[in-house]
Amino acid sequence: MTVATDSLVSLDAIRAAADRISGIAVKTPLTRAYFPSVAGPGTSKQIWLKCESLQPIGSFKLRGAANKILQLTPEEISRGVITYSSGNHAQGVAYAAREVGAKAVIVMPSNAPAIKRAATLAYGAEVVDVGVASSERLAKAEELVREHGYIVIPPYDDEQIITGQATCGLEIVEQLPDVDLVLAPVSGGGLLSGVATAVKRLRPNVKVFGVEPELAGDTAESFRAGKVVTWPAELTSRTIADGLRTQSVGERNFAHIQAFVDGIITVTEAEIRAAMRAIIACARIVPEPSGAVSAAALLFHSAELPSSNNAVAVVSGGNVDPALLAQVLTETDV
Repeated sequence: MTVATDSLVSLDAIRAAADRISGIAVKTPLTRAYFPSVAGPGTSKQIWLKCESLQPIGSFKLRGAANKILQLTPEEISRGVITYSSGNHAQGVAYAAREVGAKAVIVMPSNAPAIKRAATLAYGAEVVDVGVASSERLAKAEELVREHGYIVIPPYDDEQIITGQATCGLEIVEQLPDVDLVLAPVSGGGLLSGVATAVKRLRPNVKVFGVEPELAGDTAESFRAGKVVTWPAELTSRTIADGLRTQSVGERNFAHIQAFVDGIITVTEAEIRAAMRAIIACARIVPEPSGAVSAAALLFHSAELPSSNNAVAVVSGGNVDPALLAQVLTETDV
């Protein structure tokens, strides 16, 4: 399906966002990952990790949240902001809101990781708990907006959020001009839609793929169907990748994905865990499960990907529960 791109996020807007958020988000490094027999010495392939886990909040989500919040008017800032998130966007909103002196209210699912909940509270946000479904989070946030007049900072289905996340793709091309393949996690689609837009507008021949857990494979199904497909929360909540449990990709995000993404790969839970171990062993970077899916695709699904010499896997976050990390590290590889 061909999608007109003139109505989508522009390169000028992405560059403006990069300047806007430069005082809050950081330019994260590309780290070469010498995965044995897959990349590095003895092979023709190089794999690079885009370490968004090194953002101040440990996740790429700071980019979009900062870009949105930094464009609020003084009157909007005085009303406070609200969002609905399982953790990383919550932290991004709380962090950016604190920078501008705005109250932040976060609606979080009851199964959000304790480490993400604690960090959100530490940044000064108020947390409101609901059930596990993303639809419940949205409904509660809408109720609180009606009651208090908060400004909503959506987690992904928003032009300014997409533009902010796209700054990650801008950096990838600047840091590695010879990049030929980029992989990014996808759930609601903020990161993938942004990264793909920036990369393709700068380097149209670079292949861009999204990666998600097969237990939460709604975007892969949507991509095949050519329309947004919703999965029930009881299915998407099964994956260890808590940041990728959204029930459907956002409409705006999907438009960008249709225009700029070449394919969606799904990975198993065992592959996600093995990729976490491989990233830690080979790059000394600690990913959360959601942050390891892109590397999992490169490690275990190369036959489904185009050949490449310089592939970049976005490590979207590193906010992993210590107990889960200990468990994963003591398991045996797939």
